Amino acid sequence: MKIPFIEDMGMQKREDGFLSLPFNPKLLNHIGTVHASAQFSLAETQTGFYLESMFPEYRDKIIPLLRSSTVKYKHPATKDIYAIATVSQELLEKFEKSFVKKGRAIISVNVEIRDSDEVVTMVGEFVWFVQMV
Repeated sequence: MKIPFIEDMGMQKREDGFLSLPFNPKLLNHIGTVHASAQFSLAETQTGFYLESMFPEYRDKIIPLLRSSTVKYKHPATKDIYAIATVSQELLEKFEKSFVKKGRAIISVNVEIRDSDEVVTMVGEFVWFVQMV
């Protein structure tokens, strides 16, 4: 990875392409669970990488900027965690149509953070503004 912040946090790319965050005492909050901001960072980063993987033909030709997000913490994270990002086919097609026409578009990416036991610890929606360089 080429982003120093996520390397410092310890994020890793798994074989299945998802990003993971190994349990690390340095990332804990005051009650001994993975800090909300660490989970948020994992989720945000995964959604950005997911978008890049969906449109490899635009790599190095766009500037994606996070516009807004909504998250809900469902369960304390006390183990290794990983992120899964998804976008419906309908939204992908709508995004690409708008992007090709205008050189910019907005897309909403859903994400789940799960622990190593598949317990969902956080869910979110990350809205990205993407513009041609």
